[in-house]
Amino acid sequence: MHHFRYSFLILILLSTVVFAQTGTIIGTVENSEGQPIPHANVVLAGTNKGAATDSTGRYVISNIESGIYLLRVSSIGFKEQQREVVVKSGETLPVHFVLRQTAHQLPEVVVFSDAETYTVTRPSLSLRINGSLLDVPQNIRIVPKAVLRDQQIFDMLEGVQRNVSGVHRAEHWDVYASMHMRGSEITPFRNGMNVRLSPWSPLTEDMSMVDRIEFVKGPAGFMLANGEPGGFYNVVTKKPTGLEKREATFSVGSYGNHRATLDVEGKFSEDGKLLYRLNMMGQLRGTHRDHEFANRYSIASVLKYLIGDETSILLEYNEQFVQMSAIGSNYAFSKKGFGDLPVHFTTTEPNLSPSSLRDKAIFALFQHSLNSNWRFTTQLAYLHFTQEGQGLWPWGFRGDSFLQRGLFVWDALGTSKNGQVFVNGTFQTAGLEHNILAGVDANHKEYYGAWDQGAALGDTTFNIYSPEYGKVNGNQLPKWDRTKDVREVGRQYQNNYSGFYLQDEIGLFDALRVTVGGRYTTNTDGNPYTGRATVDKFTPRAGVSYSLTENSSAYALYDEIFRPNLGTDWRGNNFPPITGENVEFGVKNEWFDGRWNSSLSFYRVIKNNLLTTDTEHPDTATGRFIYSRATGEQQFKGIEIDINGRIMENLHLILNYAYTDARITKDSNPQLVGKQVHSTAKHIHNVWFKYAITVGALDGMKLSAGYQYLGGRSATWYYSPDQPRVPDYFRVDAGIGYQVQSFTVDLLVNNLLNRYLYIGGAFYPFGNYYWWQAEPLRNYRLTVAYRF
Repeated sequence: MHHFRYSFLILILLSTVVFAQTGTIIGTVENSEGQPIPHANVVLAGTNKGAATDSTGRYVISNIESGIYLLRVSSIGFKEQQREVVVKSGETLPVHFVLRQTAHQLPEVVVFSDAETYTVTRPSLSLRINGSLLDVPQNIRIVPKAVLRDQQIFDMLEGVQRNVSGVHRAEHWDVYASMHMRGSEITPFRNGMNVRLSPWSPLTEDMSMVDRIEFVKGPAGFMLANGEPGGFYNVVTKKPTGLEKREATFSVGSYGNHRATLDVEGKFSEDGKLLYRLNMMGQLRGTHRDHEFANRYSIASVLKYLIGDETSILLEYNEQFVQMSAIGSNYAFSKKGFGDLPVHFTTTEPNLSPSSLRDKAIFALFQHSLNSNWRFTTQLAYLHFTQEGQGLWPWGFRGDSFLQRGLFVWDALGTSKNGQVFVNGTFQTAGLEHNILAGVDANHKEYYGAWDQGAALGDTTFNIYSPEYGKVNGNQLPKWDRTKDVREVGRQYQNNYSGFYLQDEIGLFDALRVTVGGRYTTNTDGNPYTGRATVDKFTPRAGVSYSLTENSSAYALYDEIFRPNLGTDWRGNNFPPITGENVEFGVKNEWFDGRWNSSLSFYRVIKNNLLTTDTEHPDTATGRFIYSRATGEQQFKGIEIDINGRIMENLHLILNYAYTDARITKDSNPQLVGKQVHSTAKHIHNVWFKYAITVGALDGMKLSAGYQYLGGRSATWYYSPDQPRVPDYFRVDAGIGYQVQSFTVDLLVNNLLNRYLYIGGAFYPFGNYYWWQAEPLRNYRLTVAYRF
């Protein structure tokens, strides 16, 4: 037995020596949108060694003798690339490829790859970043379409936030997404364009048209210096890939929900130059609240024309339409506190006219590669939003039980014009490698909101604890006057900005990257209550990223933001702009050939010049404090941890945790100093896993489950140092699915523990009542998909 042990040990040592004489090449192959290219061929020229990429775009070539080789990669519909590599004994060499689509004719192919990757190594081109996420000195997390599909997320209001550390949703009017991160509401982008029209728009994106969602944490001054320091999210819509693919889905669920989608793509021309993609969705949707509905359709059509191998033009049209019950019916109200009404409570009536919302968007993209090192990009977008409907909000209480409901017109018109021109390039000087980003952008937005007409809905006999619906007949409902254009009667919100920026990432010693950049922005904001203000500011940006190993890096970043402060002080002078700065550092890792990744980041955000009440200059006529001064400050400090990917052969995992210390650090009211900032949570923890069975009689089955936890939550809004307490949030979801050939069936049960879950705020002490939005109790979704 001892001889066997010694022989086995010697054999291991000899094997180690033998394998140490060879090297390994690993890497990924992706397209220009950062999507993996499966089944790409990667070969070492002049040898018999090579590999094909898997469904995540990854490959491994092992046992390569030391030497200099030419590594070639090719895939149908993409231009072949080759790169000279130096393989050393005992070392693993990472080589990543980004392939561009070719204008050459493509053969007819149908690909049924699972493409179930939970990891993305590169951002989309719409983020303007040229490189791997591992090398970027900033925390950027991406939610790919495989995750959205597995979690059966239908729009931005449903659970997207669970996949990224520190992101949570605040209460809202149920037609737009109010996402918060690092202590502030983050700005919505679509395809690299700022699409926020007003505090109540745009219409949240339906996931049928979405390829991925990118969460950029921190100011990201090269894109959004004039916004909140928490960051932004970028919804990237589906684009043509050059392949012939078709997929249809049909879903049913609780509360009479029915939904169908169609995703088709291919090429219009025989030469393969004109590509297309079309996504359509139709939905009939009830809710867990009485007399409430939200029926919807969406269309997303894309054409891409390849002008040779180096130039392309893309045109995209998105249209979304929602017809829903009166806006605001998703709120519950009470004078006693949060959560003392059933989840199905509503203030609406079954005979109220519906509200209609329509969101149209046109995107144009021109890309041209000047050579292998420089790329020129132009993006244009036009958004048009219309709304005709009515909203609900209380007029007041009689006692604790009887609510006087108020009904008001809510018509709106919003337009946005966006333009961007930027260039990415690399060159070398004095042994230093420069990665340049330079560009200009401009945006013009207008939003008119007409809510000038209002009337009582019913009378004060509406008992919130014993509501009776259907007692308000049609003759008692108000008749709104819509003879005038919304631009005549509506109140105008406006935002215009323009800026130019330059950023250089300097590579030193093969492992160190130093980023230096800045942006100069002119910004004008205006609303009907506090007037208009125009400010301009230069915001610097500095970062450093160091490769600790081939698959890990450490980084540090400093970035700034600003935005106008509307209104005037007691002397009639304008306020200085709100400014903010973000300092963060962290570590990123890719594990086991990039199958899964992790990140750990620490940050501190400071917002200055926030408006507070001026208690030194009361109004001379009334003696009330009606003026403000820019003396407020808020500080946010936190830790963020993300783990994401395929940690075992058949096990995909998303795990994240965030600790956020959000405090008011300066205010004219000393009682507010030290209090928690509204709409924040101290602890956010999320877990989601999917396990796929690939052997035996259960081959094709998958199991999934996860939970969301928010602890130490503050209310979404309040007016007093005595903050109302919002309880901790804990939700469990689980699902089961089965795939056989081209068919997939998925069943998901949300809120498995049947808990009463909500988010809310308070008019306190003014009005002294609470509002909240309750989520549905245990509910299900069943989706059948067919690829053909």
